[in-house]
Order: sequence, then structure tokens, then C-alpha cells
Amino acid sequence: MSDDGKDPLGKMFRGNEEFRQTDFVPNITYWKGIVSGQQPKILWIGCSDSRVNPERITGSAPGELFIQRNIGNAVPLQDWNFTTVLEYALMNLKVEHIVICGHSDCGAIKALDIEDSDYYYIPVWLNNAREAKHRVDSQMKKPVTPEEIHDRYQRIEKENVRLQLEHLKAHPLVKKVCRERRIFFHGLYFNIHDGRLTRIE
Repeated sequence: MSDDGKDPLGKMFRGNEEFRQTDFVPNITYWKGIVSGQQPKILWIGCSDSRVNPERITGSAPGELFIQRNIGNAVPLQDWNFTTVLEYALMNLKVEHIVICGHSDCGAIKALDIEDSDYYYIPVWLNNAREAKHRVDSQMKKPVTPEEIHDRYQRIEKENVRLQLEHLKAHPLVKKVCRERRIFFHGLYFNIHDGRLTRIE
């Protein structure tokens, strides 16, 4: 095992120093420009999966995305944490675009198939995405081959993005703001296998 494996925080601090030398200092004018506040135009709602870093996969700079991440990129209608982020993004930052981004090989989507679990909170949270599974399963035969199983999961991952967009547009706060100004909604999908970000229609 490498030293980084024994001391993950040490790796982070070394990475921070590299960041300061290669990014922060050379771009000090930009960083000074965002010290006084943020003005992102996009609220990004994504999955907590450690492999799907919004800024990295979109090439976004600090200050360009306001981010809310949770298990399965869900939009729960009755969650204080989520609604607090949503309220700040819409009311204070005045974001114009809201993105919901799903991704391939999503553990939350696979967990929808687990009937008996030792977890208490995760199954309840996943109820936010369960309808996506039902929709896909009602439209296709039971998968048998590895390719069919993979295809089913991708379909559910993408359908879950559509479902969460429905939840978002039904959120009382979003409905209120949409009566006052235009908000643009976007469904995206990140494929971990090829690094490609695509739109979901």
C-alpha cells in the first residue's frame, strides 16, 4: 500500500499545495474576483457518487455551478436539506438553469432491486426513485443476459432523471418562481465508461 493509502488527508494537503502553485497563484486575478461572492447561473443536482465530480466532468470553473448532491440525484419534495439549497439557488443566486444529472453504474439504481437490506435510511430515500424502476420494468421483458441487465439499469438511470425533473417542476418553490420568471430545466447523463455527458430527452 502506498503512503497515500495510509494517509489520505496527507494526500489532500499535498494536492492542495499543488493546486495553489499550479492554479491559484497563476490565476490569482480570477480567484480575487470571486472572493466577494458567487454568481452561478446553474444549479446542478447530481449523485453523491465519488466518480462523478460535476466541475471536472464539465470543465467548469469555481463559481460557475451551485451544487446539490445526494444518493441517486433525487429531488425529494419534503427534504429540508434539498429545499434549502433550492431556495438559496432560486431566491438569492437567481439561477436561470437547473440540471439534474444521472450516471452509469449508479449504486442507488442497482439498490432498487434489493428487497431485504440491513440499512434503515437508504431504502426509504430510494423511494424517491422507485417509480423509475416500475416504469422501465413495465415496458421491457425481464433481462437475462449481461447485456440486457446493463441495458435495463441504464434505462432506469435515465428514466430516474426524467422522474426527478417531474418532481422538481412539481416543487411548490419552483412553481412559485416559474410564475415570476423563466427557469430552464435540463436532464443530463454521464457515462463513466467513456466520459461522455449527454442530454436526456
